Amino acid sequence: MNNKKPEWIKTRIPNQKILEEMRSLLKDLKLHTICEEAACPNIGLCYAHHTATFLILGNVCTRNCRFCNVIKGKPQPPDPEEPKCVAEAVKRLRLEHVVITSVTRDDLEDFGANHFVKTIEEVRKLNPKTKIEVLIPDFQGSYDCIRMVVEASPHIIGHNVETVPRLYPTVRPKASYKTSLKVLETVKKLNPKIFTKSGIMVGLGEKEEEIIQVMKDLRSVDCDIFTIGQYLRPSKKHLEVKEYVKPEKFEEYKRKAYELGFLYVASGPFVRSSFMASEFSKKFLVKT
Repeated sequence: MNNKKPEWIKTRIPNQKILEEMRSLLKDLKLHTICEEAACPNIGLCYAHHTATFLILGNVCTRNCRFCNVIKGKPQPPDPEEPKCVAEAVKRLRLEHVVITSVTRDDLEDFGANHFVKTIEEVRKLNPKTKIEVLIPDFQGSYDCIRMVVEASPHIIGHNVETVPRLYPTVRPKASYKTSLKVLETVKKLNPKIFTKSGIMVGLGEKEEEIIQVMKDLRSVDCDIFTIGQYLRPSKKHLEVKEYVKPEKFEEYKRKAYELGFLYVASGPFVRSSFMASEFSKKFLVKT
């Protein structure tokens, strides 16, 4: 396809002063964010609102998803001080809603689940009023690892299916669509009160009926929150964009998702799984 971006895909120039302030705080606490590591197009907007999605367990992933800008390779052992540093960053930023995600750590016995638990506990200890959302990897489908995170009682547990099943061998060669659905299903079975969340990218060659089927599959496991955004190629080493989906099509997908029963839907070219995540808090978590 013609790789020229349409006018609705415009690069947002971040405020450099705000970027430097956030980067200084993160450097001081030796933290990573998915905003930086994944080259997120919303980094300027999120940093301007003094929010970020913290990336724990380092910044090196053990998988090779071909859409993702995060470094692949052999990670370092988890930093035992990281949970406290995340909690301190949340305090300094005065966050009402924090999103915590991680690289995939297939090298660890518990796939990093205990580190998630420690981070949730430290954030809650230092910031008792902050709503906590975690975006977890699949933990290779381990029931015990999922249970550990559920028992830590974050307000939201997210896990992204990322794309339609047909494209998994190309887009997520080391992952399984069925396993991802099972993760979300297990969370709900263990604690129905925890909100679950998932999202996909479009523009990778999927068909509309496949996207609708993903929505139905997610609702079949009682997924509450759904996000859908445009895939943007981080570099020439990554998968090509097959299509730039028009804004009106994203509106159609949003309407369909609500019809299927999702509590909250974010749909648009620049939407990412944690984009404006606090909006859900304002509607559904105020009294919790």
